[in-house]
Amino acid sequence: MTVKRIREASWRIDYFLIITVAALLIVGLMLVYSATFDLAYKGYGDPAYFLKRQILWMAVGLVALIVLARIEYHFWQRVAVLLMAGVLLLLGIVLVVGNTRFGGQRWLLPGGSIQPSELCKLAVVIYIAAWLSSKGERIRQLTHGLIPFAILIGLVTGLIMFQPDLSTAALIAVTGGTMFFIAGADLLQLAISLIFGGATFVFLVSQMPHSATRVAVFLDPNSDPNGIAYHIRQTLIALGCGGWTGVGLGAGRQKFGYIPAVHTDAIFAVLGEELGLIGCLVVIGLFVALAYRGLKIALEAPDAFGTVLAAGLTCSLVIQALVNIAVVTATLPYAGVPLPFISYGGSSLVVALGSVGLLLSISRGSGNKRRVSMRARDNLGGRDRGTRVSRPVRR
Repeated sequence: MTVKRIREASWRIDYFLIITVAALLIVGLMLVYSATFDLAYKGYGDPAYFLKRQILWMAVGLVALIVLARIEYHFWQRVAVLLMAGVLLLLGIVLVVGNTRFGGQRWLLPGGSIQPSELCKLAVVIYIAAWLSSKGERIRQLTHGLIPFAILIGLVTGLIMFQPDLSTAALIAVTGGTMFFIAGADLLQLAISLIFGGATFVFLVSQMPHSATRVAVFLDPNSDPNGIAYHIRQTLIALGCGGWTGVGLGAGRQKFGYIPAVHTDAIFAVLGEELGLIGCLVVIGLFVALAYRGLKIALEAPDAFGTVLAAGLTCSLVIQALVNIAVVTATLPYAGVPLPFISYGGSSLVVALGSVGLLLSISRGSGNKRRVSMRARDNLGGRDRGTRVSRPVRR
């Protein structure tokens, strides 16, 4: 392989994935500005205040994407333990000196931009991928598979629960369980995980008053008309006002103080009101495209680590998007989960773009493997064509 071909292989770009993510980012910037220009003007005297901050964090995220895409992804397999230890340390620090906002102690800085639990999503996916890919067939054994996996997930989610952040803990547990099954766990282990995991989740919800209230309101919206139910009603009103085509970008009314957390957890409601059902279906279609491409990268990965890592990254992004959309549409109880690439927030955006960078690195590795295979085949073919084989002469 010539130097030129090596450089071409190393710079291979997955255009389908890049275009999909770019479209989500553009939609996100438009919605962030539309949802915050009034809030930003009243609070900071600058209608573009939140938009500028989002663009800044997007720039940081794009740098992370490029760097992670250029790093050979097996590097993260070698440093997975150190990465996981660092994130666990951050989760411990935030419980001691973290900034408290919205009833939770989840941020390291007063501005509320650095959230270790968001970084934990990426670190856990990398660590679990490295751990599962090293087990091989032993993953089907309780002592090598389910028990240590349950201890790991319990430790991570337990630290996040103390913040408290039940939504993020549940997302990490579901993503980890999906990776565990993809890596080769049998149906019995999956059934045990679902039973004990579900029972633990129900117990935790019953012990946390705000979570129990959310579930009760979901089952009976009239039980708390001025609390959580108010949030749900306002998001549904926004979606209903949008109709098929929406009222127009920037022309929505529910964002003017009616919907809490309108630029973060509830931004999908702004999308539905201003761009209508068609706009919602376009965004959902982009996430479907992201899921398709991510799982295709997983299937084409050169090794088990690449397969499990790509599947975990894709599931983490897509499951979070599904939960956010389900909450806004009152399909699930209320949970504070941002919409990847679209909701306002520094940590969430940087981690999402970093995940895409890792997917691009795995995709590039798949392309290099195919190039090597084609080169070997061509060399073999050339040797067959260029070599003359002498045969014995029959007398």
